Amino acid sequence: MEPLSTRADALAAGRHERGTNQSGMRDHNQRLVLSLVRQHGALAKSDIARATGLSAQTVSVIMRQLEGEGLLLRGEPVRGKVGQPSIPMSLNPEGAWFLGLKLGRRSADLVLIDLVGTVRSMRSLSYLYPSPSAVLDFVSEGIGAMRADLGAAHSARIGGLGVAMPFELWNWADAVGAPRDALDEWRIVDIRAEIAARVPFPVYLQNDATAACGAELVFGLGGEFRDFVYIYVGAFVGGGIVLNGRVFSGRTGNAGALGSMPVPGADGRVIQLIDVASIAVLERRLKARGLDAGFLWTSPSDWSVDPDELSRWIGQAARAIAHAIVSASAVIDFEAAIIDGWLPPAVRGRLVEAIVEALDTLDTEGLAPPVVRAGAVGIHARALGGASLPLSERFLVGSAGSAMPAEGAALPEPGSKIVMAR
Repeated sequence: MEPLSTRADALAAGRHERGTNQSGMRDHNQRLVLSLVRQHGALAKSDIARATGLSAQTVSVIMRQLEGEGLLLRGEPVRGKVGQPSIPMSLNPEGAWFLGLKLGRRSADLVLIDLVGTVRSMRSLSYLYPSPSAVLDFVSEGIGAMRADLGAAHSARIGGLGVAMPFELWNWADAVGAPRDALDEWRIVDIRAEIAARVPFPVYLQNDATAACGAELVFGLGGEFRDFVYIYVGAFVGGGIVLNGRVFSGRTGNAGALGSMPVPGADGRVIQLIDVASIAVLERRLKARGLDAGFLWTSPSDWSVDPDELSRWIGQAARAIAHAIVSASAVIDFEAAIIDGWLPPAVRGRLVEAIVEALDTLDTEGLAPPVVRAGAVGIHARALGGASLPLSERFLVGSAGSAMPAEGAALPEPGSKIVMAR
């Protein structure tokens, strides 16, 4: 992990710049303190003052405010050889709560996390293809149950819901085997607005693969790498880009759409990465042999799959992903390529090993290929990425990527306590 001072400089260079008025500066400084404590664990005010360049008095005021708001917890005093003992402060897990919704082509997941990112509750729904009414019922019932379990006091501290879903879902009818008109309703349904009308907190929307990339940045290897290309192998492979410790989502929010990357197919013809490295490809092959493939979506931690078909899919997917990594590295000098997905850990490990081997066979003259690593978040990266949206927007310096808040939904005033409607 980078030195504390380096991380502070990087955080301060994020999207939330210092405000030009007292309120904006206070908000920025609070976010900076919370970001440092989240990255490094319990810190004393002297540590934060040295890292940020803020005065000891300013840091004391900020930490008292955050403690009073229930966001920081006071630790046991640490006595040195001279002077007053230092008191480390850490995040209060129950200081705030966040919801994330992964809306996929085969399943939906609703997750509740606390301020340190621990999953406290999760619900899942599987389907042949998603319908707006079924998804809204699932979300309404799930959020209602989660809030009831939290109780009124904790429920009032829910900071928002982030929705991670594919853009233009209606274009995927053929790919998921749905009737051609089955997904047309998604053309006219504003799912973010529909959910926002049912909850008393802000709702955000982001592309699902970009959200998964944000989860890796906030909860995974983002503390180790500041520039990485991220590949998420789901029903359809996608990805994201992190530059200078921030998700770069691009002009239309579709940067890092690696599924569209041209790669050579098995016969040498140019195809898109999505056509070879997606789990849907493995599903089609299993079904063509008359084999059950439902476990691919219902049992992501344990695939009882034909070993020959799995090895074939891993080999072809790895070669295609390796080509995509080299192409991406020719544009941006990434430190790492991080691979994650709706995959059992053993399968993900085999895929990463195969990608590394495939990279060694490619012509990378003039390039410095990135290190290839397995993601640290796992199968629920998209749902956790959704939950990271309100967490980042409200409490952190920098961002997990640009996300759109629900129309009319207001964030808490800078520096204010989180007291949402019950």
